[in-house]
Amino acid sequence: MWRVLENWVDRYFADEEAVILLLLVLLGLAVIIFAGQILAPFFAAAIIAFLLQGGVDFLARRKVPYRLAVWLVFTAFVGAVLVMIVVLAPLLAKQSSNLVSRIPGMIKSIQETVLLLPQKYPHIISEQELRDLLNYASGQVAGLAEAVLTFSFANLPNLIGLIVYLVLVPLMVFFMIKDKRLLMEMLANLLPSHRPVLRQIWHEMNDQMANFVRGKALEILIVGVVSYVAFLVLHLDYAALLALVVGFSVLIPYIGAAVVTVPILMVGYFQWGWGSEFMWLAITYGVIQFLDGNVLVPLLFSEAVNLHPLAIILAVLVFGGLWGFWGVFFAIPLATLIKALYNAWPRKHRDQAREPVAE
Repeated sequence: MWRVLENWVDRYFADEEAVILLLLVLLGLAVIIFAGQILAPFFAAAIIAFLLQGGVDFLARRKVPYRLAVWLVFTAFVGAVLVMIVVLAPLLAKQSSNLVSRIPGMIKSIQETVLLLPQKYPHIISEQELRDLLNYASGQVAGLAEAVLTFSFANLPNLIGLIVYLVLVPLMVFFMIKDKRLLMEMLANLLPSHRPVLRQIWHEMNDQMANFVRGKALEILIVGVVSYVAFLVLHLDYAALLALVVGFSVLIPYIGAAVVTVPILMVGYFQWGWGSEFMWLAITYGVIQFLDGNVLVPLLFSEAVNLHPLAIILAVLVFGGLWGFWGVFFAIPLATLIKALYNAWPRKHRDQAREPVAE
């Protein structure tokens, strides 16, 4: 047993760089697990800076001075944030409040329809059992609606924290993109000068992360805007709120689109019933999802690493369970990182690990 363990350690950790890689991975996990909440503004700023760096590089390649490119991109970013705060946030808050206030009425309508089931299928469920189940569900939904609609001073610390985020994160974003070269040199000085495997993993993951993060942000924007325009044309209630949900649903491959289908069709049903408007909504939503999966995704993620769908779903479950929203967002890049680490990990081949035979 010890001999097998010794051979395994000798195969995978005989190289100095393998030990450094292991320490870096463990350090990164420790920082995320034990200091993730404290460093959340820093991580958010790093993600946003990574997104904006593409625009800075685009302008720099067209002979725009780097500092001017940084100021132009950062000004556009701050302007977009202000527009969302002033225009989009109040609209979403109003539509969310209206939708939540209507949920009890929707539940009551569903109750009236479902209560007919015991008459048709008395051998499956009794009327009393069904009433108890519906009353429990109605109470839970009513409690949720009251919690959403009620604003108390207990929310004040969260509001103050949000204000701090709105100040600190843009400042960190600006300095991250402005002093990118200096920060990267400082980070490189902490690592050994001879690091071929680290360089290989860095270049591979940098390209893949850029392709994924910027592509995913663009996909959210395109799908959200197209859905909003389509819902407005169809005169669907809560168009902005539902379009936002559809846009963010692309974060969870294979699952998000199926889950979001339920609230969209429910809102359409309670607004129009089983009419032609409802059918047009279902067809429009299906076309949007088809074009997203078969046209937009191949265009935006043409250089993404080919991961098996089962690996993607497993990554979403694992990392989403560990880190919530950000775990879901970075599930595919993290799975790609694990794959890149495994492929590039310095190891001895079996014939190299064997002791030479004396002549």
